[in-house]
Amino acid sequence: MSENKEPHVAKFVYDFTEGNKDLKDLLGGKGANLAEMTNLGLPVPPGFTITTEACKVYLESGEEPVALRDEVSAHLDALEQKMGKKLGQADNPLLVSVRSGAKFSMPGMMDTVLNIGLSDKSVQGLAKQAGDDRFAWDSYRRLIQMFGKTVLGVDGELFEEALDAAKAAKKVTVDTDLEAADLKKLVTKFKKIVKTEAGRDFPQDPREQMDLAIKAVFDSWNGDRAKLYRRQERIPHDLGTAVNVCSMVFGNLGPDSGTGVAFTRDPASGHQGVYGDYLQNAQGEDVVAGIRNTVPLAELESIDKKSYDQLMQIMETLENHYKDLCDIEFTIERGQLWMLQTRVGKRTAGAAFRIATQLVDQGLIDETEALQRVSGAQLAQLMFPRFDEDAKVEKVGRGIAASPGAAVGKAVFDSYTAVKWSRSGEKVILVRRETNPDDLDGMIAAEGILTSRGGKTSHAAVVARGMGKTCVCGAEELEVDTKRRRMTVPGGHVVEEGDVISIDGSSGKVYLGEVPVVPSPVVEYFEGRMHPGADDADELVEAVHRMMAFADRKRRLRVRANADNAEDALRARRFGAQGIGLCRTEHMFLGDRRELVERLILADTEAEREEALKQLLPLQKKDFVELFEAMDGLPVTVRLLDPPLHEFLPDITELSVRVALAESRKDANENDLRLLQAVHRLHEQNPMLGLRGVRLGLVIPGLFTMQVRAIAEAVAERKNAKADPRAEIMIPLVGTVQELEIVREEADQVIAEVQAATGTQLKLAIGTMIELPRAALTADQIAEAAEFFSFGTNDLTQTVWGFSRDDVEASFFTAYLEKGIFGVSPFETIDKDGVGSLVKAAAKAGRATRPDLKLGVCGEHGGDPESVHFFHEVGLDYVSCSPFRIPVARLEAGRAATQSAGSDHR
Repeated sequence: MSENKEPHVAKFVYDFTEGNKDLKDLLGGKGANLAEMTNLGLPVPPGFTITTEACKVYLESGEEPVALRDEVSAHLDALEQKMGKKLGQADNPLLVSVRSGAKFSMPGMMDTVLNIGLSDKSVQGLAKQAGDDRFAWDSYRRLIQMFGKTVLGVDGELFEEALDAAKAAKKVTVDTDLEAADLKKLVTKFKKIVKTEAGRDFPQDPREQMDLAIKAVFDSWNGDRAKLYRRQERIPHDLGTAVNVCSMVFGNLGPDSGTGVAFTRDPASGHQGVYGDYLQNAQGEDVVAGIRNTVPLAELESIDKKSYDQLMQIMETLENHYKDLCDIEFTIERGQLWMLQTRVGKRTAGAAFRIATQLVDQGLIDETEALQRVSGAQLAQLMFPRFDEDAKVEKVGRGIAASPGAAVGKAVFDSYTAVKWSRSGEKVILVRRETNPDDLDGMIAAEGILTSRGGKTSHAAVVARGMGKTCVCGAEELEVDTKRRRMTVPGGHVVEEGDVISIDGSSGKVYLGEVPVVPSPVVEYFEGRMHPGADDADELVEAVHRMMAFADRKRRLRVRANADNAEDALRARRFGAQGIGLCRTEHMFLGDRRELVERLILADTEAEREEALKQLLPLQKKDFVELFEAMDGLPVTVRLLDPPLHEFLPDITELSVRVALAESRKDANENDLRLLQAVHRLHEQNPMLGLRGVRLGLVIPGLFTMQVRAIAEAVAERKNAKADPRAEIMIPLVGTVQELEIVREEADQVIAEVQAATGTQLKLAIGTMIELPRAALTADQIAEAAEFFSFGTNDLTQTVWGFSRDDVEASFFTAYLEKGIFGVSPFETIDKDGVGSLVKAAAKAGRATRPDLKLGVCGEHGGDPESVHFFHEVGLDYVSCSPFRIPVARLEAGRAATQSAGSDHR
């Protein structure tokens, strides 16, 4: 173990009366919000929070801070005095829960232990205190079960099997039908399981129970499921977790007691109303685990109107205080309402947009804050297709619409299979009776999640919403048999593992087979085919429309499109593009023009080469005329030919076989022989680092000048038609200013010739892509010959990391992500420390030489939400991305411009 190094902090433990909601870094989200509710005068059971700083010391050194035990003892003494009870005393025991609470919500990923303080002696005192033997023994068996699994590492299935056996012996189906004598026998069985599996007795000392539970919560920060969840949600690994020690209140004291989870608005749709789940005679874990089906929260009004009315008032108080959707856990103990937790609730993408606009209309937040409540990732989810309601489908069940989306895949019944099949390229739906935190890797791998138990507040629902996964919960009519790997649907049809099913997270419907999909209404809105209206879909469109208008008013970054033809350009314009940041001219050389490119490559003489270029020229010009027409009045950046020439030739293996077969038949084709010779001549070991980009323009005379001439003539033609073409010429793969100077000199000459021939004034900006480390490091020199830089971050990432994108993502990126080397692929989100540092340095150096240098980015990072924020920060003028990512980039550019410190809406 390393030396115990403690930070210089005033204390490691805070009473609930000492903190507030702004201390999430120190007290974690749960502790900070318990303190805030205490400050508001809400009914919170007394308790205290052990800080994240204590956790960090423990994780770094393997030992708790020296001062921690004494601080916990002092706060425990104060708690005992306040409650008039002592922890675990025989006649009148104080019981506590020990719960995790990180800065960011990680539902079910870390550990919780309830009923700490129960022992063979104190269980008798609890029974006497409550006047209920069954309740006391039920609480004791829960403690041993949770403690055994969480603290001592006993397989939880062993406890479940013993519980199922007890119910079977009694011929009952739910645990509430077990009587005190049954539960007492179960406690004895559970203690034997602990002794056998853990090699020690269940601890009878209540302080030992509490101390071991605190350590277990600290350890759970680095548990496999917690680390996987943090990687998935992009939560930093060095935050640590706080630990909350709270006096127990009991929902399992009979029919006048219970536990529940409530939302101040529907987390699936965002609509206002009474949303949540309630379970009589239960403890909190029963609700989130989904092991017993709950009743809707609205039914609490008829069960316990006094508590219901008080809860409604508290929910209104909390929403107005937090100015957001709140997720609340509560317990009713014999008619007394207690608040156990509140947090800003996870929500679906559609709910996020609706709630943000609702809160603006209510005057609780302004437009700037509203933009922080939504994200580009959520907008992207809303653009996914949905099921075609008019298709012929076979509906077999319906559950609770927990997280929207249209998911189709093969049914699998455990997480291991889900991960295995997904890695093999299969799309899967994870089907479970209920999920638990151990299912996280399977939930990530699946297209969607289907459970037969649980509600909108179950583990499956909460985690799915957080990840943006389609989820249907509580489909009770479906009989899920995980051991036999099958599901029986009404009518007796059996869905075996591997059978295709479809689930609709917006309606809760479950279908056999693959249901066809149709475009999202949000995409139809961006395409101009749908306008804000009154029904549910249009209400969402209205919310998206308003948030996009907010973003467009606030953003500084302009958003362009990567588009190579008029059709894509027009779609991009409908989606809000402010120009084209990357037109890849190589795409214009494919199809029926490939033969002309082959003739260019095979040319043995200057005359043959010029003839091929002469025939390509009008075709290129036509492409540019159409593109400039589609983007009239907006800039169009045209990249000259970039890829290696061998990409325009037949595959070497296929061509070799064709030639060999022809030779064997003695009818060899002369052109095929010349092509094969050319393929061998142009073959490179590393073609992406070979003869491509500007190097082609320097080595193959006339290639770049033909393209420049086509651009210039197209601009002249459009100008003569009284249009407003705004072309920019981009030279790819420049590594030194000398390359750019030579190509630029030739381009300027061609532009002058076209200007003279057409009598049209032409002003074409010439710039370059910065996609090589050397270009970034010598940007001050390159800016002398460039009027703009466009960062090609795809290639820049390859060359900085030494990765071949086509190879590494399939070969070892999965392992790098699993081991935490990457939080996310550097091709998906820009590597700020490496690639980002070069972008920042090149931008600064380029503008030092040429202050009016225009700066943009045209790699796919231009449509990645997190990367857009980085490009805003380093002062780029625009980002460019594929047409369907334009709305995401527009929204994130607005969010970047209004980013406020301390907004933790995940």
